[in-house]
Amino acid sequence: MWTSGWGGVVYAASDSGNSYPYCDTHSYDTASQIDYSGGVFSVRTKGDRDMLDDPMVEVSWYGAVAYCNWRSSEEGYEAFYDLATWECNFSKHGYRLATEAEWEYAARGGERSPYYRFPWGDTISHSQANYYTNPCFYTYDVNSTFEGYHPTYNDGIMPYTAPVGSFSANGYGLYDMAGNVWEWCNDWYGETYYSTSPYDNPQGSAIGYFHYRVARGGGWGSSAFHCRLAKRGHGFPDSRTRYYGFRIVLDF
Repeated sequence: MWTSGWGGVVYAASDSGNSYPYCDTHSYDTASQIDYSGGVFSVRTKGDRDMLDDPMVEVSWYGAVAYCNWRSSEEGYEAFYDLATWECNFSKHGYRLATEAEWEYAARGGERSPYYRFPWGDTISHSQANYYTNPCFYTYDVNSTFEGYHPTYNDGIMPYTAPVGSFSANGYGLYDMAGNVWEWCNDWYGETYYSTSPYDNPQGSAIGYFHYRVARGGGWGSSAFHCRLAKRGHGFPDSRTRYYGFRIVLDF
């Protein structure tokens, strides 16, 4: 299913034109902790630290949905995505990316107040999330450090991600819904999303503003402002950066 394309970028074996990059390997960008050789993927050790429990970075939206299809196949579920058109068939049952609405609902963790900035309340610090602190810009950033990356994970070797479970889970038992990595969502990025979407279970815009896909949650290099639950991020679906990863959902 996979082939290592030009310069250490992974593509589908069927993608003869290398049109839809899935992810970068370490040989292409050292921020990637993924190696690929002889048809086998492996996770590198960063410095002296095992990265098996860290979120993946340097992965595109295309790569994230291709993984969903692969994971569905491995576990006997249906594939949600047509990898020729990149359309999602919501009548299927298997793994997919969350819609933007699902992501925000899950991120809030059942909190009764819909106006909280973060899953736990209205302020943020390095005791609660992996992000780039700068309290002088945002009064709700109450971290004691004046400015900088999380000291526990800033080892001088990017990415400065944290292992899942390093911080408390939200009310639904979900980790890192604010900070660590931006998470690709299924939706196109619609500029007028909130004013035009259906009230119940919206599945996103029919077309993307500048062909962007949605990303949510902020990351290890993001300010407190970008880690707010209501903050909408975006990127081209072929983008791979050291700040973007993904989270999947199992739709029965």
